[in-house]
Amino acid sequence: MKKWLCAAGLGLAMVASAGVQAADKVAVVDVMSILQKMPERETIAKQLDTEFKARATALQKDEKSVQDKVKKLQTTGASMKAADRTKLEGEIKAFQEKANAFTQDSRRREAEEMNKLVAKVQAAVKTVADKEGYSVVIKADAAFYAADENNITEKVLAQVK
Repeated sequence: MKKWLCAAGLGLAMVASAGVQAADKVAVVDVMSILQKMPERETIAKQLDTEFKARATALQKDEKSVQDKVKKLQTTGASMKAADRTKLEGEIKAFQEKANAFTQDSRRREAEEMNKLVAKVQAAVKTVADKEGYSVVIKADAAFYAADENNITEKVLAQVK
């Protein structure tokens, strides 16, 4: 009975250690580094700049006028006619809404383009991991420590270029 119990315990220990060894192939990848080095990043930045340049220029042009209106409202607002004050406040509010809409649109488009780049990086990570036989790939900033030989950042970067 003792031999049987000992054999069963040894068998369980071997099964448990086999499970640990199966997860040996872990790699890390620095996604932010890859995104910064991708050639498409500059192209996208120029494209977004061109897309929003006209609106940005118009807002900058209107900004000086609105600043003057804010200053006028602060200094003489109390002594102004109600209709004049309401008109100035409406113009200021309209500019703020226009500026907020611009900011939201700009951020939304930037996020859309960034999501495309991230999807491309994810596909490259999967390709490299499959090719190299890694069972798990984690972001480098999530790991406390990783040996250099487990870092596949350069391989993924080569894959996305």
